[in-house]
Amino acid sequence: MYAASNLGRSPQTRSIGFMLVDKFSMIAFASAIEPLRLANRAAGRELYRYSTWSEAGQSCTASNGIEVKVSGRFSEAVDLDFMIVCGGIDIHLLDHRALNAALRRGAKLGAALGAVCTGTYVLAKAGLLEGYRATIHWENLPGLASEHAGLELGSDLFEIDRNRFTCSGGTASADMMLSMIMQDHGPDIASDVADQLIHHRIREAGERQRMDLRMRLGISHPKLLRVVALMQESLEEPLSSQDLADSVQLSTRQLERLFFKYLGQSPAKYYLRVRLDKARCLIRQTAMPLLSVAMECGFTSASHFSKAYVDCYGHPPSSERKATPRSLSGVPAK
Repeated sequence: MYAASNLGRSPQTRSIGFMLVDKFSMIAFASAIEPLRLANRAAGRELYRYSTWSEAGQSCTASNGIEVKVSGRFSEAVDLDFMIVCGGIDIHLLDHRALNAALRRGAKLGAALGAVCTGTYVLAKAGLLEGYRATIHWENLPGLASEHAGLELGSDLFEIDRNRFTCSGGTASADMMLSMIMQDHGPDIASDVADQLIHHRIREAGERQRMDLRMRLGISHPKLLRVVALMQESLEEPLSSQDLADSVQLSTRQLERLFFKYLGQSPAKYYLRVRLDKARCLIRQTAMPLLSVAMECGFTSASHFSKAYVDCYGHPPSSERKATPRSLSGVPAK
């Protein structure tokens, strides 16, 4: 739950600052700020006063190329009840020192700290999530978990833990803000806002981020779905084809037939692609050494990993990093 000093039902206007990071996610930002505007409209008074801030105090460009005007620099963001970091792509490549300083100062003054999309990464790097539960966009979860093994990270839509609130992003930002509005001002106003958004159901925090495996793959065979789930759960130490088949009481030949029938490839090839997809995410979103990435994805040698990567994506894993932009501090990702 929220800290009593910041949240809980109150007639007072709450001041919320959105801290925009370069290439922030527009949909996550819009989904977070629009419920506040609509809550004011539904109540007929200013329940929430919101503002936007950037590192240089100039317009900040979202990942879709749209610029958003801001009120000033991070260092000038004061007297805020909430500070919400709006992240997006390449979050790990940017220099967040100015933002970190502003967040730490805000926390000392009693502000609740939040994040949408990859903004959780910034809070984690600043040491502001220690002892709190948190979540982040599913694509960035493996990388953040690898870099911050001590954090209590989950894959929920959003997570509210006292005076920290984090969200996976996308339209889930609206669910998190609607939950906050409901706690502040009750279900009637929250429902009015949801109706205005054509948002027919306020999703619970613990609901899944990703579409059910059955829907994503477009298949319903229970044994095949169970094997695919096992593959996704066992990347660092891949299971053998025999172990996978035994887990659903099939022969290896029967399992191969299932994979070719529904997925058009062998279990081994599908499993390899799952491991390589995770490796690609880690390379793009973290500074982990390539050998560490390889081992985390079940490859026992750098050469085997590199060959499999080239066969799959057409270039070695090292070039994936070389093609990534340099950070604002001028230090390239390693």
